[in-house]
Amino acid sequence: MQPESQHGFRPVFCTIVPPHVLDKLSQSDNPDLAGHARRTLESDAARRTRRRTVTVAAPSAAHTTGEPSDKPERTLYDCRHRTQLPGTKVRSEGQEPTQDASVNRAYAGLGATFDFLFKAYGRRSIDGNGLPLIGSVHYDKKYNNAFFDGEQMVFGDGDGEIFLDFTLPVDVIAHELTHGLTQYTANLSYDGQSGALNESVSDVFGSLVKQYSLGQTADQADWLIGAGLLAPGVQGVALRSMKAPGTAYDDDVLGKDPQPAKMEDYVHTSQDNGGVHLNSGIPNHAFYVLATELGGNAWERAGRIWFDVLTGGQLAVDADFAAFARLTVAAARDRFGEGAETEAVLKAWSEVGVPTE
Repeated sequence: MQPESQHGFRPVFCTIVPPHVLDKLSQSDNPDLAGHARRTLESDAARRTRRRTVTVAAPSAAHTTGEPSDKPERTLYDCRHRTQLPGTKVRSEGQEPTQDASVNRAYAGLGATFDFLFKAYGRRSIDGNGLPLIGSVHYDKKYNNAFFDGEQMVFGDGDGEIFLDFTLPVDVIAHELTHGLTQYTANLSYDGQSGALNESVSDVFGSLVKQYSLGQTADQADWLIGAGLLAPGVQGVALRSMKAPGTAYDDDVLGKDPQPAKMEDYVHTSQDNGGVHLNSGIPNHAFYVLATELGGNAWERAGRIWFDVLTGGQLAVDADFAAFARLTVAAARDRFGEGAETEAVLKAWSEVGVPTE
């Protein structure tokens, strides 16, 4: 069932940096690093609690009647290191770049995501009806995260020692906006395997927006999420690796990347809504295997299959990995027939140990 109903739906609060990373950082011997991490965790926990009590209305009539625009409608705000959202308006659609690089990067990233969805899949914004895209930069002081709260994007500046400005990687922006795409389509529950699928879908399309923007084929892509976000001196290349989950970082302060790549290493935990940021490594790796097996532009076939499942109306809100895998097989057959695409989908899920029958 699609969530675009007259009754509205409850969005989830989704962050790019997982709680387990911030928790590890909060235990640092460096009091400044630990303090920034703890404040980020506390801020996230407070907003997560507030989101559970909010119901978001369906898209407004202004965006459900007539033909929506094929151009984005972006508005950027500056929180000025406070936590009141959205902040002070600093740039509207069509205005010239400002003197603030964070504002300009966020503006460009929102546009890149809109452009990708429209040109690759014919979808106008994350709701399909031209929903305006809102972003706020400079949230709080040395805030180590970026998030989508069901209504808008929010970016922290990072602490400058572990994390840099969260507007730097375009895939971070696209990842968070994809949570909005999921919210307006399959509305996957943010818990257990369905929550891990929710996170994985955001990594998949975050990576595809980056590849599309750079004109990269599957073989040319780095398949990293958040490359360029870690500060110099941190032993790591990104937050996550779809090519090799569990290898994105290995640092004295951050610890070692704990993501599994296969079902045999699935992490059973009560933390982070059942390990949604950990176990997302399994479907992430399946998509990487599929995309590189098919070659070419990953958004054209592999991404199309994932998009068809996400928007097709058959994906249950509480779907597990196996249910999602079966739907990808069916979607591949429906769109491409019994050919290389379907065989590659079967191979990809077999590679990570998820059954498709």
